[in-house]
Amino acid sequence: MARITYVEFNGTEHVVDVPTGLTVMEGARDNGIPGIEADCGGACSCSTCHVYVDPAWVAQLPERDPMEEDMLDFALEPDPVRSRLSCQLRVTDALDGLRVNMPERQI
Repeated sequence: MARITYVEFNGTEHVVDVPTGLTVMEGARDNGIPGIEADCGGACSCSTCHVYVDPAWVAQLPERDPMEEDMLDFALEPDPVRSRLSCQLRVTDALDGLRVNMPERQI
């Protein structure tokens, strides 16, 4: 299990324990965190689970695969370093303490 902090665009923080094996997106969805819509349900076929990873965590995550890179082109104001699709971030114990910020809106 990993404790993940989701930060809404307005600064409101939600700290959630997310079971190992789920994705960061599923942790938000299952806990009613606003700001992550996840329209495709985690199939990496939309960009509505876009988040900005806290700079301290960027190097600790696996690299984006080409499919995620392509979908991020549709996200609102993607950051070339910090933007990720939360459906592509599988939770492990190593992610305990991860912080992600939501964009102003999902598109």
